[in-house]
Amino acid sequence: MNIEKKLDLLREAAMEEARAKGNAIIKQHENALNDVFNQHKQETLLQKETRIKAERISAKQQLNMASSKAQLELKKELSSTQLQLKKKLFVEVRELLDDYMKTPAYENLLINYIQGAARYANGASMTIYINPSDEGKMAHIQEVTGMKLTLSSEDFIGGVRCVIQDRNILIDHAFKDALETEYENFAFKGGGGIE
Repeated sequence: MNIEKKLDLLREAAMEEARAKGNAIIKQHENALNDVFNQHKQETLLQKETRIKAERISAKQQLNMASSKAQLELKKELSSTQLQLKKKLFVEVRELLDDYMKTPAYENLLINYIQGAARYANGASMTIYINPSDEGKMAHIQEVTGMKLTLSSEDFIGGVRCVIQDRNILIDHAFKDALETEYENFAFKGGGGIE
C-alpha cells in the first residue's frame, strides 16, 4: 500500500474517531441539557402548584372576608329593622292599652287586683295606690272594694300598687314596669333562622 492510501486510511480512522468523540460529547451535552430542562420543568411545575395553592388560599380568605362583612352588614340592618319594628309594635301596644283603660273591663281588673291584695294582706295595714289617670274611677272602686285608695304622685300608666307596711311587701300590678319588662325581653323569633 502506498503512502497516500495509508494517509487516507489514517485520516478516515482519525475522522471516524473524532466523529465518535464529537457524537459522544454532543450526546453527553444533550443529556446534561435534558437533565437541566427536566429539573427546570419540575421546579416550574412545583412553583406553579405552590402559586395556585397560594392564590386559592388568598381567594378563599378574600371570599371569607367579603362574606363576613356582608353578614355583619345584614345583621346590622336586621337589628336596625327589628328595633324599628319593636318600637312601632310597642307604640301600638301602648295605644291598645290606653283604649283598654277606658273600658269597664279595666275597672274590673283594678277591683280584682285590689281584692286579691286585700286577701293576701289578711287584715294587715295596706296602702293602695292608683295611677293619677284613674282618679275618675277612684270613688267607684273604693265603694265596690271597701278599701281606701291613694292617688299616686308617680305616673305608672295604669294598674295598682299595694304596700303592706308591716311585712315590707310591695304588690306591683303597675303597667309601666310590665311594659318596660316586656320591651326589654321582647325578641323577634321565627322563620328563616331569624332570632
